[in-house]
Amino acid sequence: QVQVVESGGGLVQAGGSLRLSCAASRISFSINSMGWYRQAPGKQRELVAGITSGGLTNYADLVKGRFTISRGNAKNTVYLQMDSLKPEDTAVYYCTIRSARTGNDYWGQGTQVTVSS
Repeated sequence: QVQVVESGGGLVQAGGSLRLSCAASRISFSINSMGWYRQAPGKQRELVAGITSGGLTNYADLVKGRFTISRGNAKNTVYLQMDSLKPEDTAVYYCTIRSARTGNDYWGQGTQVTVSS
């Protein structure tokens, strides 16, 4: 069974930085894309950033210029470098991978990011 595990969340002051990591294991397919979503209390889950197998990236307008998504040397890993964090970035951050063959998405359990003012 596919496993997607996030790490790196925590508590940081506004203006600080965090780096989230995500690793997928037990996969038997090629990965089409990987991404990060977040969900704040009382709000819908929203896309933060995504990266394709070819390295193309996209970002939510709210994080452009502050967050950077990248893939590791191991193609089943992805990172999210978050700089200049704001209290409104507080949320549970989820990693997701998409199968190139089926288009199915696989999700991690999420990691909490809290930015204090």
